[in-house]
Amino acid sequence: MGIEPTSSAWEAEVLPLNYTRFGRRLAKIIIAAPEGANVARGNAQRAPNRPILEARNFLSLIASEMQAVDAVIRKRLHSEAPLVREIAEYIIASGGKRLRPALLLLAAGALGHRGHDCHELAAVVEFIHTATLLHDDVVDESTLRRGKETANAHFGNAASVLVGDFLYSRAFQMMVGVGRMRVMQVLADATNIIAEGEVLQLMNCHNADLSVEEYLRVVRYKTAKLFEASARLGAILGGAQSALEEGFAAYGMHLGTAFQIADDVLDYSGQEEELGKSLGDDLAEGKPTLPLIHVMQHGSPEQASLVRSALEQGGRDAFPQVIRAVKETGALDAALQTARDESARARDAIAALPDSQYREALLQLAAFAADRRY
Repeated sequence: MGIEPTSSAWEAEVLPLNYTRFGRRLAKIIIAAPEGANVARGNAQRAPNRPILEARNFLSLIASEMQAVDAVIRKRLHSEAPLVREIAEYIIASGGKRLRPALLLLAAGALGHRGHDCHELAAVVEFIHTATLLHDDVVDESTLRRGKETANAHFGNAASVLVGDFLYSRAFQMMVGVGRMRVMQVLADATNIIAEGEVLQLMNCHNADLSVEEYLRVVRYKTAKLFEASARLGAILGGAQSALEEGFAAYGMHLGTAFQIADDVLDYSGQEEELGKSLGDDLAEGKPTLPLIHVMQHGSPEQASLVRSALEQGGRDAFPQVIRAVKETGALDAALQTARDESARARDAIAALPDSQYREALLQLAAFAADRRY
């Protein structure tokens, strides 16, 4: 078993910008696992008696590269417009797990590829992700993210939308600079599908009749698609053959799906200080997420009616009663099991990868996505 890295000197030397808090929390998850436990299933199981990769080693695999990505981000965010620089710096300083850039680096690293093109494209996917957050917060009228005021709450909706547009256009400038048509195709397709997912989610707000299949479609469009693109880009940069590239893409898609389902669960079970946002936001916005769909499909008529009414009306007035119904019907456990199933599918998708620290890190990342607490 590893020892949780608590040395501030080590953190300053090894961990990149905004990665220290993520590293400490991920260390707790890895260290808490039973000794000798598998982090995968089927062919993707860890070899017997192989120790779990320590968080220190896992993060150090890409720590220097994440620092290089941060340097690219800061350089590429330069603008003659002071407000662009101010909002961009505000967003960077607010933290974030940077999972999508890390995923690209890990996928490329698993195939033996590292370098400046990885750093550029890792910054691109982070720009695309950040742009979606800016637009999301405006659409959702959110006021808190990662424990800080959202950019729209701090600077106003108009500024947030316009800086989101700047990030999208800068991302496309950068991907053109890479000079690979396949890369541009993957990112252009992903960006378009993400936008479709945003529209689908907006259309389904306050829709108490949303099915599980329709919910998953929104998740795979809106959230999982950029995870999928990040893993696929890492495979492309690493020169993967078609079958392996598709395996990485499937890994990213299932990883992103697990991540979003876990996020939806945390909206009814997390701690606000850990999440950095207000609990009950999904209900207030009328979003029919998997825990609520479970209550409406498997709860008593009274519980189903309560959730249906709360979704259709929006707001937080019924939040305590909805939480009680969610817990009494086992909706959180059922949703978490779906997330864990997605995590297992992600691990199986890269079962053919040769054994390496990068492969181990990808397996652990999949486990983390489903069982995270923040």
